[in-house]
Amino acid sequence: MLTRTRADQRSHVELITVYEISRILSASLDIDRNFRVALNVLSAHIDLPRVMIVLADREAGTLGVHSWVGLSPEQAGRGQWKAGEGVIGHVYTTAMPVVLTNVAEAPEFIDRTGGFSGEEGRRLAFVAVPLKTERRVLGVLAAQRDLRDGARLSDDQRILTMVASLLAQAAQLQAAVRDEHQRLQQETTRLQKALQRTPRGRYALDNVIGDSKPMQQVFTEVHQAAPSRATVLLRGESGTGKEAIARAIHYLSPRKDAPFVKVNCAALTESLLESELFGHEKGAFTGAVGDRKGRFELAHGGSLFLDEIGDISPAFQAKMLRVLQEREFERVGGTKAVKVDVRLICATNRDLEKMVQRGEYRADLYYRINVVSIFLPPLRERRADIPPLVAHFVDRFNKDNGRQIKVTPEAMKVMSSCYWPGNVRELENCIERTATLLQGDTIQDVTFGCKQDRCLTQTLHSLDKEDAVAPARSFPMSMPAGRARTPAPAPAPAAPAAHDDEGDEGDDLDDSGVTVIGPTHHLPPLGQAQPAGAPPESERERLIWAMERCGWVQAKAARLLRLTPRQMGYALQKNRIEVRKF
Repeated sequence: MLTRTRADQRSHVELITVYEISRILSASLDIDRNFRVALNVLSAHIDLPRVMIVLADREAGTLGVHSWVGLSPEQAGRGQWKAGEGVIGHVYTTAMPVVLTNVAEAPEFIDRTGGFSGEEGRRLAFVAVPLKTERRVLGVLAAQRDLRDGARLSDDQRILTMVASLLAQAAQLQAAVRDEHQRLQQETTRLQKALQRTPRGRYALDNVIGDSKPMQQVFTEVHQAAPSRATVLLRGESGTGKEAIARAIHYLSPRKDAPFVKVNCAALTESLLESELFGHEKGAFTGAVGDRKGRFELAHGGSLFLDEIGDISPAFQAKMLRVLQEREFERVGGTKAVKVDVRLICATNRDLEKMVQRGEYRADLYYRINVVSIFLPPLRERRADIPPLVAHFVDRFNKDNGRQIKVTPEAMKVMSSCYWPGNVRELENCIERTATLLQGDTIQDVTFGCKQDRCLTQTLHSLDKEDAVAPARSFPMSMPAGRARTPAPAPAPAAPAAHDDEGDEGDDLDDSGVTVIGPTHHLPPLGQAQPAGAPPESERERLIWAMERCGWVQAKAARLLRLTPRQMGYALQKNRIEVRKF
């Protein structure tokens, strides 16, 4: 009767213990606090002097003490086991419980903590059960029992098994919630970067700087084109950031997790380009010691960026046409057709339309790659982006070189007024060159080479007035439909008038009050045969010719055209001619 009473009392205590632990574990997702409180309840109700939870670190391949009762922090810190090592490692690998009646007589017992070792005159048992779910084992729940009171280890194993099941479920739930939270955070971050809108409702790209209206148009087109499978053709001058836009299109597309492969078509000869894009078979040519995949195969499922697509030879254009039509090709030296799923992103700074007209570029290939055209504006057409670009390049230079360089407003004004024929790449090089040669930590307006007549860009792009023999527009690259340049106005009739620079400002006005750009004193009137090097007949072209001939010095060009500086400025403004500043 007494034994039955003890059994009933034990069952009652176990029921209360399981209920209290389940209530604690369901109260919150703070697994550290929940496990610590649950062990305190278990130790107090079942009279276990030392209890610990050992969890597995799957990346490190080790087991470590996570929560404990009856151990010091130093002892818990030493609790490290390998999978299969000692009783703890054995329970973890086999997912089977182990009961030791006396740890002092068990050679397989390895006490890393130093708190579970046997004591002289006392018989200490050790019970370890796995924390397992339906899929895997998460760790081990271990406890120590003093057998001097005649306790039954089978009862301890039963209650520990029930508690271990509750702990494993709580750990699995916490891990699932944590993983889902991290996934949502990453997705939120990606969407904020990829589809971020400013308060004014503008698009942005995380790898491209641009808040001006032309760049916002580019960003809008990128976000519209990226989700599709259509081939994209990026048009723009050298240095406008075509590769950065190509990367943005790839990482905003459903193929973002697949490879992004890039090839510069202008850097390779026709034979090398064919091998690079299509790959080759073993023995196809001297040095082909094995099969090699081409860039098309490497980009399977992803995107292939072909830079300078306008520089490929006519013979290779035909080979490219077949790949774009059939989405298959043969390796160099091979006969087996290889099918690929690749999205093509092309880029060029050439005028493909004129090349097609001259027969230098296949029209059918042009129509294949010109599906979605995105035109990148030159830097001079988006001057509002120069200050943030300068700040970005300066910050990156400071970070890479451990400097604290700053830019004065006067220096920023100089950079904002430059012509930048090399676009963003030239601006970046100018910042790096100036910052490298800077003595001090402040970039001022007098620091730049253009203020010291040492600007290499000015030497490269300005025309010497003695060598200028023909007019040339600044950048003759064609513009897209709807964005074409305004055609030059009809040439104004020239009426030579004898005056000097200090003459009346109205001497060169016709009856309508419009400034007449007359011929120079040594050139025949408009409409007559022009000698070599003569200015063109169009008023706009005549202005550009004079400005280029005089190195874009407005006063000199005015004297060449027999106008006053004020009349010259009015004529430039009327014809919408942007004056280059070096």
